[in-house]
Amino acid sequence: MDIESWGRQNPIKKESWRTVIALAYQSLGVVYGDLSTSPLYVYKSTFAEDIQHSESNDEIFGVLSFVFWTLTLIPLLKYVFIVLRADDNGEGGTFALYSLLCRYTRVSTLPNGQLADEDLYEYKNDRNLSADRIGMSLKSTLEKHRFLKKILLILALIGTCMVIGDGVLTPAISVFSAVSGLELSMAKHHHQYVEVPVACVILVFLFFLQHYGTHRLGFLFAPIVITWLLCISAIGVYNIIHWNPHVYQALSPYYMYKFLKKTQRGGWMSLGGILLCITGSEAMFADLGHFSQLSIKIAFTFVVYPSLILAYMGQAAYLSKHHVIASDYHIGFYVSVPEKLRYPVLAIAILAAVVGSQAIITGTFSIIKQCSALGCFPRVKIVHTSSKIHGQIYIPEVNWTLMVLCLAVTIGFRDTKHISNASGLAVITVMLVTTCFMSLVIVLCWHKNVLFAICFIFFFGSIEALYFSASLIKFLEGAWVPIVLSFIFLAVMYSWHYGTLKKYEFDVDNKIPINWLLTLSPNLGITRVRGIGLIHTELVTGIPAIFSHFITNLPAFHQVLVFLCIKSVPVPHVRPEERFLVGRIGPKEYRVYRCIARYGYRDIHMDDVEFEKDLVCSIGEFIRSEGRGQSFEAVEDIDANERLTVIGTTSTHIDGIRICEENGELTHVDTEMIEISSPEVARKRVRFLVPESPQMDLSVREELQELMEAREAGMAFILGHCYVRAKRGSSLIKKLVINIGYDFLRRNCRGPTYALSFPQASTLEVGMIYHV
Repeated sequence: MDIESWGRQNPIKKESWRTVIALAYQSLGVVYGDLSTSPLYVYKSTFAEDIQHSESNDEIFGVLSFVFWTLTLIPLLKYVFIVLRADDNGEGGTFALYSLLCRYTRVSTLPNGQLADEDLYEYKNDRNLSADRIGMSLKSTLEKHRFLKKILLILALIGTCMVIGDGVLTPAISVFSAVSGLELSMAKHHHQYVEVPVACVILVFLFFLQHYGTHRLGFLFAPIVITWLLCISAIGVYNIIHWNPHVYQALSPYYMYKFLKKTQRGGWMSLGGILLCITGSEAMFADLGHFSQLSIKIAFTFVVYPSLILAYMGQAAYLSKHHVIASDYHIGFYVSVPEKLRYPVLAIAILAAVVGSQAIITGTFSIIKQCSALGCFPRVKIVHTSSKIHGQIYIPEVNWTLMVLCLAVTIGFRDTKHISNASGLAVITVMLVTTCFMSLVIVLCWHKNVLFAICFIFFFGSIEALYFSASLIKFLEGAWVPIVLSFIFLAVMYSWHYGTLKKYEFDVDNKIPINWLLTLSPNLGITRVRGIGLIHTELVTGIPAIFSHFITNLPAFHQVLVFLCIKSVPVPHVRPEERFLVGRIGPKEYRVYRCIARYGYRDIHMDDVEFEKDLVCSIGEFIRSEGRGQSFEAVEDIDANERLTVIGTTSTHIDGIRICEENGELTHVDTEMIEISSPEVARKRVRFLVPESPQMDLSVREELQELMEAREAGMAFILGHCYVRAKRGSSLIKKLVINIGYDFLRRNCRGPTYALSFPQASTLEVGMIYHV
């Protein structure tokens, strides 16, 4: 995959209509699988126990009215017409909204941001737009109070935890509801002994397939969902015409009033089942990065929405004329399917449930990757399963954890009632978090009138709060599951983030000032050996404490020192030409450089060989541009003694310096290029190819030659291995979080991706104890 050539400078929105329609077609299989299978269990969950279907049909018509208006107001009005516009350079989801707020207001809790980051192409901080006085006051309040910053972070983490919980519950309820069609072909009370084992086998098979990647089965997804939507809409039309052509009258909001008036508390509690009709709506926003706004809007507005409305109307029309069947079997989807079509529809439903489950599992992988990139989730192994679609990933540890939890939920509950209660609470919590963040985005990012934000949060928030209360009241009947799961994941994520933050603050407080380096002689007072010493640090300015700790105990270092910081910035992608910030620490003769490699939360880190080449080449380009008395784009860092220059990757150096190593010979060398090579025979042949004109300064040539010789001698990687402990006098909670929680996660999580890719023979770890 040519990651470096991919970017947002050629957005999908500018593509032709043919491309948009193709994307809309593909989105049906990736985005709408979960939402499309909701007719399998909505009526069954709604009429589980809280209300009964009577001869007057007030209940079934009231439920249909609620379903229609819920589908119209939440997915169609809220998400399609409003929320989808709040994309983060084409990316969506809870963390995309949070990162958007972090850019427009300084509410990020990790203080490693730089002014240079605001000049990134995808930063899009419209600082010139005027905001009203209330908006500016709100922005100032959020930036001043640390407590409010923590509240925003916890809200983002709660939304993320509920998405993970949905990744556990959605496969269980979708597959179990699809398999429940077997109850109509078996003796009463016998089907439960078949449904659970069959559902578990399908779930195990589903999670087992994850390591192959969705791209291998992707061509099947859209046809399956389209077939399913055509099937349920055709059955819906048939039931409307054949059983009750006047069912359309139930779309009137008056039937919602009649429903609540007649059922009272039971009707309010049944709203938790009605809520399931919008399960999967958040996927429209979360999967925005794979498609475009227009394609997702077209797919939902013209295909998914009318198909679902027809399906729900058809079920209501059938049930309005069949009260006896409803008393023998739970009201469900399959009773409204003509008997001759039940088995084919059952097969299609199972396939559609698998597709819908696949979508939420993939979404869970994506959001965990975002959290991990922003320091809010322990590091896990991320496998990219597609060479064309950057967002298709597989996380083994998360996959098997989801499978175990999903099987436990299925075997533990054995029915859709309790699973639906749990799923409903997870879904509506994520929507409430999105509504809260959107109201802030409207004021702080869009610079709209605060009244518009108030209207948005009151209108949609009141609807979602009603459903939330109906779901929360069933805490003992299954709704406790997402709360417990979210609490566990929230404790893990917040402990990791808190430990990471405290570790970074310790580094900042104990960093060595550059003046300490300037007091040393050009050889730093120690023996300089051949090669490049790459010192990894989290700091964006200053010298890390591990450097002095190392040279105090081992007074020898490499002829070229590079302090490398690999950090994530609150944007989805960083363009290749903006990847590195390179600067010099101390005078030229010290040969000490700082390099900051910036990645977005959806970027793929390059492998070690390419990264090393880009790193050395970016330093060489910095030396050359500095010698010419000009730079690409110089920016002042936090420290006044440092000046960083924006340098791109090797692929962006069209008219600049290029590096050529053995096994990587250039097919031809331009006549306008000159070669700088080493006079000695080294174990690795390295050459710099630079433009011949203008004339290169002698000192620049010498520095490039020394850099090249150091590269030939090899590169050593110095990593800090910290042991974080709570300092004396800390509270009991802090000691538990740091000494037990964070320490356990640090010892059991994977190391940084870039650290794992470094050759073990060239890696040296420097141990230190951090008292935070």
